[in-house]
Amino acid sequence: MPPGRFPTVILMTLMLVHSALLAEQGLRNAPNLNESAHLASGYSHWKFWNFTLYRVNPPLIRMWAALPLLITRPKTDWTQFSDTPFSRAEFSIGSAFHEANGMQAFWYCTLARWAVVPVSLLGMWVCYRWSTELFGRSAGIVVAVLWCFCPSLLAWGASITPDMGSATFGILAAWRFWKWLQRPSWRNAAIAGITLGLAELTKTTWVILFGLWPLLWGVWRFAPGLSGAAVPPFRQLCCIPALALYLLNLGYVFEETGLPLKDFTFISETLGGDGAHDQGGNRFQDTWLGRIPVPVPANWLRGIDVQKYDFERGKPSYLRGEHKKGGWWYYYLYAFAVKTPVGFLAMTALAACLFTVRRKYRAGWRNEMLIIVPGLAVFVLVSSQTGFNRYLRYVLPAFPFVYIFASRAAIAFRERSRLLSVTVAGLLGAGVVSSLSVFPYSMSYFNYAVGGPEGGRYHLLDGNIDWGQDLLRLKAWLDDHPDVKPLYTVLTTFVPLKSAGIESEGFPVSDESDGEEGARRLPPGWYAISVNHLMGYRLFGAISAHIVPFQQMEPVARIGYSIFIYHIGETEGDGFETGGSAEPDGKAVSAADETVPP
Repeated sequence: MPPGRFPTVILMTLMLVHSALLAEQGLRNAPNLNESAHLASGYSHWKFWNFTLYRVNPPLIRMWAALPLLITRPKTDWTQFSDTPFSRAEFSIGSAFHEANGMQAFWYCTLARWAVVPVSLLGMWVCYRWSTELFGRSAGIVVAVLWCFCPSLLAWGASITPDMGSATFGILAAWRFWKWLQRPSWRNAAIAGITLGLAELTKTTWVILFGLWPLLWGVWRFAPGLSGAAVPPFRQLCCIPALALYLLNLGYVFEETGLPLKDFTFISETLGGDGAHDQGGNRFQDTWLGRIPVPVPANWLRGIDVQKYDFERGKPSYLRGEHKKGGWWYYYLYAFAVKTPVGFLAMTALAACLFTVRRKYRAGWRNEMLIIVPGLAVFVLVSSQTGFNRYLRYVLPAFPFVYIFASRAAIAFRERSRLLSVTVAGLLGAGVVSSLSVFPYSMSYFNYAVGGPEGGRYHLLDGNIDWGQDLLRLKAWLDDHPDVKPLYTVLTTFVPLKSAGIESEGFPVSDESDGEEGARRLPPGWYAISVNHLMGYRLFGAISAHIVPFQQMEPVARIGYSIFIYHIGETEGDGFETGGSAEPDGKAVSAADETVPP
């Protein structure tokens, strides 16, 4: 085999492996907390060309995922549709989708996940190309390995949520913008504009690029040291966001584009003014700004408004055993540190050291700027929203930039530095082994520095460990244990349990008491409790204090790393007496105080 083709063969092999890993998770995992809503919403976009459902995220990924449904034509129930400003009807419609289709709905979800596998492969290819151009072919292979086996990319690459799409199209847009800066032409400017538009259609996080690209162009263009290179002209720069804005509108089929700003009803105080949280409003109603036609689709702007509403009101968050309303500025840095393999983290740290002390490990400050600034901007933007912290996936768009930066460590192979080469290979291998040791439970992955996935619940909850993905595994376990009756469940899922073939009762409190006012006991039976509830996490309201005693009880089985099975005999229930319901911090939170996750 010619030496030049060897990296290509390795890349293709990694792509096949990555596809197989994603396909396996796509088949075995139950729909997570958001997927049913995304799938039903994507299908509604195709049927009605209306983009109200799930407007907090742009529609590209869920529409792509819903393409198989145009052929299979599932049963639908749109009776709960609502387009009022406070409505999040996509979640009830997603549950109705499962009720209408039963077990077949899980197959539809699998098909949708398989449809978006190429999105992750595209992201791997872009990272390979960019790392190769910056640091050489060895770096390209290293970044492909990092992408292929990263637990977070595996978890969300096998999901209908837009996070993987935003990571892929964000790095694609950055790569093509860099290509245009290096070789300015109308063709490269057009490609940069199209890819920027695609990024904007995946997640509103990338709205920052409309400001970031002109800023980076200015630094690239006017800082010293560009002599002898082509100068990227301003008129081509203007073409890039203009084309992206056109593509953004096209993706919404220009739905209400140009609507005057005064005609919107906003629910965030940022856009709606004081009192908007209660009844909506519009702070621009009586100003000259209100007469300006908005050059973006109405539901795109409304989606940003709903996100601001959620962050302004705040939600319960959890970090390292602490429950509180609101978040921490360092939450996402901490989450990245505990949910990324130690080998990958160490390689990133090694790359940072080499970047600092050795010139051979740098690609020129202009090129480095295009790698470091966008990824850093994502972390800063997301970390600044401390109304609540819940999901590492919010910073998934920064992962490709981090891994391209880390791939420079592979220059050691080209430089024939034996010690560094062995170190890089060892760190890479350790990270791969760590990730695969948990597969296919990648969503629940935690590195072994914090106790692995068994200890993960003491650090993070929610979509970092338990988002309903193990529901089908619970069904398989129950099929193998037909005597598990009666079964009581409290699970993190919007999927109706009957549609999964699970017969159970809600979490009970027996009417029997020991005579003390309010003191009751749990009836005998089997209990399936999700980690979120077990740890007292206030996902959508108050957590029953009756669940708290299970924290001291040894489970008889564990489903993945997110569902624990307990058994209480005829006499054991006496030891689980509690009264009423309470929060871990003593503060009650009603379900009405919570909204569904963005």
